[in-house]
Amino acid sequence: MKRFILGVMSFAICLILGQAVMANASVKVYHQRSTALINHPSRLRMLNNSKVKYIRVPRTYTHMRRSHKENQMTAVRGKKVTFRTHFLLPYPGKGRQHWGNPQSIAMSKSGYMYIVYCPKKGRNRGRIVRFDMKRLTQLGVTKEPKLLQSVYVKHHGRYSEKQKNIQRAIKVGGLFGTGHGQSLAYNPKKHSLYMWRDNKTKSGMPMSTGGYIQHISTKTLKADRAISFRLISHGFIHGGHSLAFDKYGNAYFWSNPGDGVNVYKGKISPHHVIFRRTDQIFRHLPGTHVQSMGYNAKRGRLYLISDDSVASFPASRLKGRGSLTNKSFDWSELTPKRETEGLVFDSTGHGYLLTNHSPEVLVSTTVY
Repeated sequence: MKRFILGVMSFAICLILGQAVMANASVKVYHQRSTALINHPSRLRMLNNSKVKYIRVPRTYTHMRRSHKENQMTAVRGKKVTFRTHFLLPYPGKGRQHWGNPQSIAMSKSGYMYIVYCPKKGRNRGRIVRFDMKRLTQLGVTKEPKLLQSVYVKHHGRYSEKQKNIQRAIKVGGLFGTGHGQSLAYNPKKHSLYMWRDNKTKSGMPMSTGGYIQHISTKTLKADRAISFRLISHGFIHGGHSLAFDKYGNAYFWSNPGDGVNVYKGKISPHHVIFRRTDQIFRHLPGTHVQSMGYNAKRGRLYLISDDSVASFPASRLKGRGSLTNKSFDWSELTPKRETEGLVFDSTGHGYLLTNHSPEVLVSTTVY
């Protein structure tokens, strides 16, 4: 009994001091004692970003037939852009696993693409799959996208040599606690991957009022450490649904607590998280759902992604009290309506758009 009491006391002391506690055999959790949120309510100002139009989530999404070799998404309003099929993602997954429901995308400087898959029946669990984009391109996958889509479909009980070569360019991670899974992001300054773990109930409500950010190992494609912290203000829970890093290593996310788009900027270190709400609230949201956030180093812009609606603005204009105006914004409405999950950019400024129904990654034909 004494040993049990001592064990509980030791765990409590770790929480108080903000020291690492092992959540399980493989993930160290650092419990941050200080608040992770800096607020300056008196400085906030409302920005009428009327160039951004609100796109309501459709009742039903457009589903692409798997027989199609190439698909296209085009802006029908706002800034012109066209996205065309780059990768038709594997279906089914390795070992006939039902990966399904891709939630976020990240891309490293070395040319790896990471996709988070969270099956709807996974109960806040999912997996990360890594694709070697350079190798897949060499193998002709971008010219013949269905090669990747059917890479785990056997013919006459076996895989062809072509399929085996493509499979070697894919690394499949194991299941772990991802939460909703739509916030995987790559920090180019630290060459690291992070994501929120935002567990939700069946009704979609958050299971915790705290924040929880996981560092993802690029070797195991699973969380190897995490930071637990408090991120709540005025009764609203912030964060958990989007994450992006700029080339300087600054972290960003956006939310809608009811008064418009709130953008947060901060830093994520191995054991500590700090964010501040930037001083401009955007009156007009791009759409119903907060899907993700992206950053284009070529143009120095941050992107707010909702369903088939993308808004962007210069990251530098968040500094200080902020200097954004309505003219700072770009906005595009995309069609067909396919549930846009994430948007990342390569060094040339071309965008890679992750979509569902059925899962694929499309690339912009111009710098976006």
